[in-house]
This record gives sequence, C-alpha cells and structure tokens, in this order.
Amino acid sequence: MYKWFLAWRYLHTKLIAFFGVASVMLCVAMVLVVMSVMGGFLDTVRERSRGMLSDVVLEAGSMQGFPYYEEFETYVAKHMSDIVAVTTPTIVNYGLIRVPDTSQTKPAQIVGVRLNEYCTINDFKGGLHYEEYFPGTTTLAKQPIAVAGLDPNTEKLSLPPELEAANRKWQESVGDPEEIEKYESLPYATSAFPKTAAPYYYDRVFAADIGEPKYEGPEHMGLIVGSDVLWDRDKQGGFKRYLARGTRLALTVLPLTPSGTLTGEPPVRIPLRYADDSRTGIFEIDSMCVYVDFDMLQQKLAMDAQEKIDGGFTKPRAKQLLIGLKEGVDLDEGWARVQAGWLNFLATLGPNVDDGDMTRLGFVDVYTWEDLQRPLIAAIEKEKVLVTILFGLISLVAIVLLGCIFYMIVEKKTKDIGILKSLGASGRGVAGLFVVYAAAIGVVGAALGTLLGSAFVWNINTIQDKLAQLNPALKVWSPDVYSFDKIPEVVKQQDAMWIAIVAVIASMVGSLIPAFLAARVWPVKALRYE
Repeated sequence: MYKWFLAWRYLHTKLIAFFGVASVMLCVAMVLVVMSVMGGFLDTVRERSRGMLSDVVLEAGSMQGFPYYEEFETYVAKHMSDIVAVTTPTIVNYGLIRVPDTSQTKPAQIVGVRLNEYCTINDFKGGLHYEEYFPGTTTLAKQPIAVAGLDPNTEKLSLPPELEAANRKWQESVGDPEEIEKYESLPYATSAFPKTAAPYYYDRVFAADIGEPKYEGPEHMGLIVGSDVLWDRDKQGGFKRYLARGTRLALTVLPLTPSGTLTGEPPVRIPLRYADDSRTGIFEIDSMCVYVDFDMLQQKLAMDAQEKIDGGFTKPRAKQLLIGLKEGVDLDEGWARVQAGWLNFLATLGPNVDDGDMTRLGFVDVYTWEDLQRPLIAAIEKEKVLVTILFGLISLVAIVLLGCIFYMIVEKKTKDIGILKSLGASGRGVAGLFVVYAAAIGVVGAALGTLLGSAFVWNINTIQDKLAQLNPALKVWSPDVYSFDKIPEVVKQQDAMWIAIVAVIASMVGSLIPAFLAARVWPVKALRYE
C-alpha cells in the first residue's frame, strides 16, 4: 500500500515529475497525430478505390478483351443469383482527348461503361459534378447543347425546362438558401456569352438580346471527363471549369483486331459532348480517365460482333466484367464462388469455340477490388508504417528522459529509501515504488497526450487555415496539389488505446535502471550522514 501512497504523493508534489508527464504527453500526441492522419489517408484511398470498381472483377489479360462475357452474365444470373446482385461489362483503352475550340489535347484512358449499370455497381454517380445539381440529367446518350436564355414568363436567365426542374429538385433537397448561394456559377452556354452563365443568379441578366432557353447544335454522344483531365484546381480545391456543359469534344482511338494488330483503318475520331466530370478523389484516375458509352466504344474499336470472311460473326468482347455482390456476402467467399463459376462456365463451352477466343479466355483472371488496387494501397500502408516507426524512434527520447528523471529522483530520495528499508521495506518493494511512480507518470501523460492529439487532429484543418492567415507560406496542405480536399480528421479509438498502453509500458521501462539502483541502497549508508 505504501508504494501507491508515495507514488501519488511524489506525482503531485515534485516539480520534476511534471517534466516526465510533459514528455510522455508530447510523444503520445505526436504519434497519435501521425497515425490518425496517415490512417485517414489509407482509409480514404481504400474507400474511393472500392467506389470505382465492383466487389469482384473478371478481367482480360490483354487490351483486346475477352468474348462470351454476355453468356457468362446469363450463367451468373442463373447459377449465382443468391450472391450476385448486378453485373456490367466495361472496355478500357487509350487515346487522345481534344477540345476543338482551344486545340487543347491530352492523352486519356478511355473507359466504356453502361452508365446506369455502372452507377449501380459502385459509387461513380456520387462523384459526378452536374449530376449533383441537376439530378437525372447526366447521360452518355446522344444530346445537343443546352443554351441558357430569358424565360418569357419571368424574364430571368434560365435553362431549358427539364434542367430547371432538375435543379429545383436539388434546391428542395438542400433547403438552405445560403448553401445554394455558395454554389459556384455553372458554365452553361448563352447566345451572348458562350462560355459561362450563372443559372442560380437569375437577377444578373448579361445582355438584353438573349433569346429563350433552348437546345441547339447537332446531337453527339456524351463524354464524362475526369476532373483533373481538363480543369486546373484553385487554392481552395475548386475546379476552374472553363467549358460550357455540352461543349463539343473529340476522342481519337485506335481500333484493334482480336489478335491485337491495327485493323488497317485510320485512327477513329469520335465527336462527343461534354456531359459531366467525375471526381473519385484519386489523382491517378481523375487525371487520366474519361468515360463514354460502352456500346459506342465497342463498335468504334471493332470489339463488337464482326462478320467473318467465311460467314458467321465473331463474339463481342469486353475488357472487364464487373460483378457486384449482394449485401452481407463475404468478399473472399464471393470471389471463390465466381472463380469456380467461371471455370465451370468454360467447361460448358465445348469444342466449337474458336481457337483465338479460347486463347483469350485462358488469360482471363478473377480478382477482388482489393487485388486490383493492392499496389496503391500497399504503398500507402508502407508509408504509414515507416512514418509511425520514425516517430516512434523519436519518442524513445521520452524513455531516456524518464530514466534521467528517475535517476535524479533516486539520488534525491536516498534518505527516504534508507528510512523505508530500515522500517522493513524490501529491495523489491522499493524498486516497485519507482516503477509504480513511473506508471503513474505514464498514465497521466498518456491521457493528456491522447486529449491533446485528438483535439489537434479534429481541428487540424482549422489550425492550418489560421496559420495560413498569418503567413501563406505556412499552408502545408494545398488542395490544388493533393488529391484530397482536406487533411483527414478522424481519430480511431483503437489506435489511441494502443498508443496509450505503449506509452505507459515505455515509462515503466525507463524507470527500471533507477529502480534497480534504488533497490540496492543499503539503509546504513543512506542514513550515515543524516
């Protein structure tokens, strides 16, 4: 009992103990901040990576894709309806995207999707810019350009009725006038100002000769661009959209034969209209990917059913078949079922399959979304571990500091040690006193450090903004550089608990040598000069 009494008394009466508490507190706060921020990055990448794919992916081993994907969709619907919710094919190719009005040209990864199915199987819809403010209007089908004009009934700047109705639906869902006013001007076209008009600020009429809202221009298939393909980001993380929705764009692709060679046709230039832009939050995707209609791209790349010289038709091909599992189905279990189902399906095809098709089918693999994103996720996991280890090593200073503090305490408390031993305290008991004292310092320091670190993480973006107001050079996190709009602000309870436990253990370890020295003090020597 005397160990706990003396440990508590030393803790709140000896000034030197507060230096030990402060060192533990700062180390705990530092490691917690690092683990929380890096863990937040990792969780965000995981979440957004999953949001771009499906649970299970059937993927060809080459850009030419694989046939019989439609037949396998039928097989899945018949034999795996208990675990599979939806399937949809995609095509992935490469080409150039060009803005004819500005001659801006960039390389792009072209993804052919069936938009409705694609938005059902993952979170793609949530990253569409115009779809948020004009729900239900983003499409990859043929479309003209919507032109803003003066509504003859209200004489205010307006869009065609269908778009106005969609926007009113969004405004009703938001319900906050201030939030609506914060929204940036949407780049829709007007006859007088072809690049920009603000449909929400109806009182700002830019010219008296603007006509009525309408659709004009030839109809072209829609194109969704990655948010970082064409737009630059400002310091606040917003995008400088300089093109009106519906602006004509062009894609250039190279059609390939099933064997992977050029068809002999010149590069295909596809006129399209800018339908929306997508932001996944992963820069590698948003800076390269554009999305077009699956069936249109399949036809342009000669991956649809082609007539053979000797009669008959080839099988249409896809690069991937995305498979979404039903809620509650274990990912690994679902992958195993699909893998087994694919092998069984191949066995049912029989000997009539074309040799080239059978070769391509042999290079098809079944992946989970984690398999496909493992290189990116693994890199961030290693960064998290490395940074945590580095800051953990720095925190070893706290152990050394506590050792020094307790050595000084033992030197100052020689008389107390002598009295305790003369009253019958054992060497083990005296050593235990200083270990308990160190544990008390560790507990208090870990508790204060957890509170300090958590408060810092929860307010880290506010703190950065305040520092930036004092000096712009202090703004270390800029949304126009990084993929994420803000620094993660989540503290995991499990991380905080383990950091606190390690801090208490480290405090006790730091006191072992001084405690051992205290245990070896002889009462006669300690009291000789008293």
